[in-house]
Amino acid sequence: MIRTLIVDDSPLVRSILKDFFESEGSFEIIGEAEDGRDSIDKARILNPDLITMDYEMPVMNGLDAIAEIRKFSQCGIIVISTHDTAKMAYEAAVNGAHEFFAKDNFTSKISDSQRSEIFNTLKQISSIKKKFPLQQDASGQSVTIQKKIKCVVIAASTGGPMALCQLFSALPSTFPVPILLVQHNTSGFDKGFVQWLDGYSQLNIQIAEEGIYPSKGTVYVAPTDKHLIIGPSGMAFDDSDPVNSQKPAADFLFKSASEQFGSSLVSVVLTGMGNDGAEGTRFVKNAGGITIAQDEATCMIYGMPEAAFETGCVDFVLPLDDIGRKLISLTGGES
Repeated sequence: MIRTLIVDDSPLVRSILKDFFESEGSFEIIGEAEDGRDSIDKARILNPDLITMDYEMPVMNGLDAIAEIRKFSQCGIIVISTHDTAKMAYEAAVNGAHEFFAKDNFTSKISDSQRSEIFNTLKQISSIKKKFPLQQDASGQSVTIQKKIKCVVIAASTGGPMALCQLFSALPSTFPVPILLVQHNTSGFDKGFVQWLDGYSQLNIQIAEEGIYPSKGTVYVAPTDKHLIIGPSGMAFDDSDPVNSQKPAADFLFKSASEQFGSSLVSVVLTGMGNDGAEGTRFVKNAGGITIAQDEATCMIYGMPEAAFETGCVDFVLPLDDIGRKLISLTGGES
């Protein structure tokens, strides 16, 4: 059973969440808290696997409570708020939250598929275990590759916002190639995500636009609900069906980028559930490009990097802190 602590100043909301979680059968509600300060005390005593945290509460808000809880616990924390804003979601991630949901996701009106996706996410988050970083390349040996790199493509999902914040803050404004990014986001959060992330980076971060050819020192983020591809005429969108339940899908981007840049491409697969980016990694490797996957120890969710690694096509398995340095080294940039 997943031992869960519910935090919300509304008794009605706590009751709704309790019914929602207990209906699945895998969650045990071990306590409730009515404000941020109360949640810290309950978290210390009860040692939950998962905490649901409201954002706006009396005495102490959820953001501050998360930061305090992170000082003594690595349990899964999700923010459930009425205020469905990107800035709130990503600031919660910076403070240590693993996921953000609007409260209307937990009513009887959601579909069975949405319900199943939420529970799957929560089970993954509640099982997170922190490990000591392991630094190695995919073979366990030193890998030296000398190529002229023209582009970097990145895939990220659950845990991605915080990982990307950390990665991009390590890259200089003079980074000599463009970066194309697929981050699996809640629908409608793409513009807010870009604005938030831009505040943590010297790079220019913007939503990808059709017909624009990517420029160095700029991160182009795939918009929500459209596949991003790159070709001779620049970036374009593909409105075909989701791939492995994802739209945008990193596999789409990686494949098109491998066709456009061949051996001059670097791909990076960061934390996230599922296997998006795995087939794309294979495309990049087969085209002669360089492939990187985040290591298990520094991933919130190891699903996507693990799937990429299992293709046998990953050149470097690196802790998050080392990925920025590796990209600078591979592209010939300066830190």
